[in-house]
Amino acid sequence: MSSQEAGASAVSLNSTSGGRVSGKNWKAPKSATRRSHLSEGLRTKRWEDRMRKTTEAAAVKKLEVEMKEEKQAEIAARREKIQERRKAKEEA
Repeated sequence: MSSQEAGASAVSLNSTSGGRVSGKNWKAPKSATRRSHLSEGLRTKRWEDRMRKTTEAAAVKKLEVEMKEEKQAEIAARREKIQERRKAKEEA
């Protein structure tokens, strides 16, 4: 294998219009740290998108609260039923 064949199989170092000036094309491009740490809702540009995501999150939260309340009600009913059975058993 000659040096030309080895160079042909390697990564192309030609810079593109948005490429690196230094020639470090093998390195991954970095993103803005401040923007990447923001939540997805804050990263979007349009107000409508942000408000839609906020309303969806509020609806999900409301549904979660309702489901938790139902579960607590079922547990309380079960507990009440057990206590009534125990009380009836003691009296009998």
